[in-house]
Amino acid sequence: MTANFTARIAGAATLALAVLPAVALATAAHAETHVPTSVRVADLDLATPAGHAAFARRADAAARLYCSREVALDLKAGCEAAVRAELSDKAGRHLA
Repeated sequence: MTANFTARIAGAATLALAVLPAVALATAAHAETHVPTSVRVADLDLATPAGHAAFARRADAAARLYCSREVALDLKAGCEAAVRAELSDKAGRHLA
């Protein structure tokens, strides 16, 4: 029974490793669909609610622009969420 379980785990691990290169190729193909963009924050006071709201609006607009060429809705949503998360992370480090 232990050998059967081990064989199943090994098979699943092999399948997972086989899928990784395909995911990497798909990601590289999607890289061409992104529109370069930036978010200006020098004029914002991120320590205030108004500054945070302005930053959120700019981050949303940048995410929509950056991912605007993405056709698949699920990939577009994931792209936009990732852009917002990265921008928030970078803004948080800017405040620290």
